[in-house]
Amino acid sequence: MKGTLKRGLNSGLSLTWTLGKVIFPITLIVSILQYTPVLPFVIDWLEPLMGFLGLPGEAAVPLVLGNALNLYAGIGAIVSFDFTVKEVFILALMLSFSHNLFIESAVASKVGVKFWVIIAVRVGLAVFSAMMINLFWSGGQEMAKYGLISNEGAAPNGWIEITLSGLETAALSIVQLAAIVIPLMIIMQWLKEHHWMDWMSKKLAPFTKMLGVKENASMTLVAGLTIGLAYGAGVMIQAVKEDNVSKKDMTLVLIFLVTCHAVVEDTVVFIPLGIPVWPLLLIRLTTAIILTAAIAYIWNRAEKNKEKGIRKDTVRHERTYDTI
Repeated sequence: MKGTLKRGLNSGLSLTWTLGKVIFPITLIVSILQYTPVLPFVIDWLEPLMGFLGLPGEAAVPLVLGNALNLYAGIGAIVSFDFTVKEVFILALMLSFSHNLFIESAVASKVGVKFWVIIAVRVGLAVFSAMMINLFWSGGQEMAKYGLISNEGAAPNGWIEITLSGLETAALSIVQLAAIVIPLMIIMQWLKEHHWMDWMSKKLAPFTKMLGVKENASMTLVAGLTIGLAYGAGVMIQAVKEDNVSKKDMTLVLIFLVTCHAVVEDTVVFIPLGIPVWPLLLIRLTTAIILTAAIAYIWNRAEKNKEKGIRKDTVRHERTYDTI
């Protein structure tokens, strides 16, 4: 048991260092930028685009903050304005697809999938879902009533306080990261050494097969679905090293998880906004399954066609040789 604990602790500390090198500087920079003209400029630039999504101009504020900082910053901004239930639902759906964009995408790209691919998938799904809800849902015109959330707290005054606030936020994010990743790696080490990982992989085999992913990628799906994309990336990095998960399978898993991750936390957190949350969960989960399965199908067909082309070329060359 002591050996398992030591190996798990070493893995946890190593992953905390790997992910922390990404999370700390991005958190610090974005935390400071929100008190500069940069984020307000981005918000002003986005305001004209809000109409296409069925949102008023001020909806750019929670969208920018939610994507630049985190989901809670976006929700805190939502309660600062008067929105209808439909507008809040659209914002919640967009933020559930695309939040904490820079940190989560940068961390996820450590697995080997290109940063711009992750960004494109998340932002594309957020915009597309908003347009669909705006187009097909005519209800929710009553004003939203916020119950449990407040957006209180004095803003820092002066560059020293702003910088200290940014450092505090970044440091707390690393502490939170370590508090999740280190125990997770210890548990994962115990599960591996007692062969529970093999059992879980077999139980998840039908689901992973439906997605076009092999069994050895199942634990990355579980981690991302339960603890989120940024923290789940630690398990993904470990899986690539130890479980021989192929780049194709990891790409498919990541596409699934950028669409649908931390399903409990990222769903429950919207309850105080007074909107139906079950549709949020169902839309995310359904979209993730269909998108991943479709990409896997296209990918497999392309590989088969490529193999057929190689075989034809081989046969053609052999016939030419025989003729000579």
